[in-house]
Amino acid sequence: MNVADGGMSAEAASSLADELAVGAADAARELRGVQRQLKDDWLLASANRLIAQQSALLEANARDLEAAPQFGLSAAGIDRLRLDPTRIASMARGLQQIAGLPDPVGELIEGYRRPNGLEVWRQRVPLGVIFFIYESRPNVTVDAAAICIKSGNAVILRGGKEALHSSAALLNVLQAAADEVGLPKRAFQLVPTTDRQVMGALLERADKVDLTIPRGGRGLIEYVTERARMPVLKHFDGNCHMYVDRAADLSLAVRLVTNAKCQRMGVCNACESLLVHADVAVDFLPQLEVALAPYAIELRGDERACLYLQACQPACQQDWGEEYLGPILSVRVVEDLQEAVVHIAKYGSGHTDAIVTSDLAAARYFVQQVDSSAVMVNTSTRFNDGEQLGLGAEIGISTDRLHARGPCGLRELTTYKSVVWGDGQIRS
Repeated sequence: MNVADGGMSAEAASSLADELAVGAADAARELRGVQRQLKDDWLLASANRLIAQQSALLEANARDLEAAPQFGLSAAGIDRLRLDPTRIASMARGLQQIAGLPDPVGELIEGYRRPNGLEVWRQRVPLGVIFFIYESRPNVTVDAAAICIKSGNAVILRGGKEALHSSAALLNVLQAAADEVGLPKRAFQLVPTTDRQVMGALLERADKVDLTIPRGGRGLIEYVTERARMPVLKHFDGNCHMYVDRAADLSLAVRLVTNAKCQRMGVCNACESLLVHADVAVDFLPQLEVALAPYAIELRGDERACLYLQACQPACQQDWGEEYLGPILSVRVVEDLQEAVVHIAKYGSGHTDAIVTSDLAAARYFVQQVDSSAVMVNTSTRFNDGEQLGLGAEIGISTDRLHARGPCGLRELTTYKSVVWGDGQIRS
């Protein structure tokens, strides 16, 4: 597909938004009758084409990488933008995995018989049309299209300007696979311009778009939430905490915190804040500092943390709530488990928080009191991920409470309807 920079007139932007919304709504109706086999055939054909078209994809990605400095992307942002053979192969495997997952559409949630003989079924149905807005991660184009189509939804994709050429090249691959198997091509469409007026116009089309999902920085999510006329499922900040309890195995804690922070820093489930029980801080923090040294992590701590760490900058108030997405970690020493929980409630983003402890009572208290989309015990925050939790590729990790929370996979992109079977009953 062809893509263009911004600069459209308001009338042209509105017309393009109408064209995309109407096409998606028509495709959504078609998808209701599409059986699992056709959807899986498309997923597998797309996986094969991703590998076969690797050179073209890397060429398009190189254009985006070349332009990245003019958009002011950080090192973490450029890392999210970059495609390479390993990441393309990973996208292909993701499509194959989704093809192997059960189709949620039509799944019977419950069924019962009323005393008057009516049979009531509740079964899963697609949401309809999803408007998915995301920033500089081109692989999300593939993940989002795959998970929406498998769950029976049409999707309008609005990628970031930083990844426009990569996203368009990926969509070309997916649409070629759709032609191959006979899937409606307008079931997944990419907004072919960077002009924000088109996004604004689509956010007003509640008559055609059933749900909007923004995935990116706080500014994007706030912009979408303020303007959308339809429900919004938010993938908000990831200020994720690791709490090292007084009963923690300290060598295990060092390994878990290092993984949570350093395995990949520019992602929403990386650890950004570390809380350490005062009873173990003097032993634990020097060990952790040694483990983090190869990763050049800047430590920003409270007064007590700075006492135990050789290279630690004093933290400011803003540090406790920050999502760094890079080589910075805030560190605070707390008196007890209760203070850790209060800190997380005040500064956390409701994404992912973890405790390291061998005390079962402490773990249970933490799980009960910490209200996040995922609460981890003796494992890394990096596991709050759709694929890692067995959902296949995810469309995001929701920090909302309604209608879905945590990694949003296939089931989270469905709703349900009641089907009532009778044999002539009338209501008296």
